[in-house]
Amino acid sequence: MIPASAISPTPTDRPVRRADRPAGRVDRPAGRAERLVQRADRGSAVVELVLLGVPLLVPLVYLAVAVSAAQQARAAVTDAARQAGRAYVTGAAATAPDRARAVATAVLDHRATAVGIRYAAAGSDCGSATETPWPLHPGAVIAVCVTARVELPMVPGVRTLTGRFVVHADRYRDYS
Repeated sequence: MIPASAISPTPTDRPVRRADRPAGRVDRPAGRAERLVQRADRGSAVVELVLLGVPLLVPLVYLAVAVSAAQQARAAVTDAARQAGRAYVTGAAATAPDRARAVATAVLDHRATAVGIRYAAAGSDCGSATETPWPLHPGAVIAVCVTARVELPMVPGVRTLTGRFVVHADRYRDYS
């Protein structure tokens, strides 16, 4: 026969659970020093947020506003090139350059200081464009480049932005 002491563990082998406490709870009386530390930590998260969060958040907001303003200026210059190209091919050949300049200036009103319009062949870039108006005839394909000097808010200096739009002249229209 096997003795009972060999089957059941001894009281030292198994944890003792007190009947007046729920299972899994560890009661440890907090000393005076621990209560003082807990009391001193109160509100420290707010202080850390203010001291660390704000200095990190302000540059991020500044960057977001600056990038947004730059993108808006870039879109405005591209739209000015589109509108100038449309004005160039919808008028008579004699008044086309003046109409294109007036439309580009109107689109960039209050956004740009100096607006320049240049014309090039459809396959070329704005670097090879000239200020001489491109010949306007039925079926012509022209690249209109608008260059504007733009001041971005909260960004020092003046930036030069260029927008390009390729426009197709109507085949069945008389531009004379």
